[in-house]
Amino acid sequence: MGEHEEQVAVIDYCAWARVPCFAIPNGGMRSKATAAKLKAEGVKAGVPDLFVPVARGKYHGLFIEMKFGKNRPTEKQREWLALLSRNGYAAICCHGSSEAIDAIEEYMRL
Repeated sequence: MGEHEEQVAVIDYCAWARVPCFAIPNGGMRSKATAAKLKAEGVKAGVPDLFVPVARGKYHGLFIEMKFGKNRPTEKQREWLALLSRNGYAAICCHGSSEAIDAIEEYMRL
């Protein structure tokens, strides 16, 4: 499995568990024209992959940056996670679907 399959597993879990969650499609190969259009529309490098728009405890929602294997967050991704954390969101990096699902379950119990 790769990062794509791991993220699909998280989305499938959320659908099964009835946890609202959506992807923020910032990555992927695109033509220069499409990339320019998306940038003009507000797509930002480093924004986390997934968002659970449910307030729990002291948080407004949960952002998840998905990683797989030995991949690590980029500087831009770390900056976004820190910014979101400072502004009342739970914002985390998870390595694989199991870690992300565990984090979602823990968050939903807050």
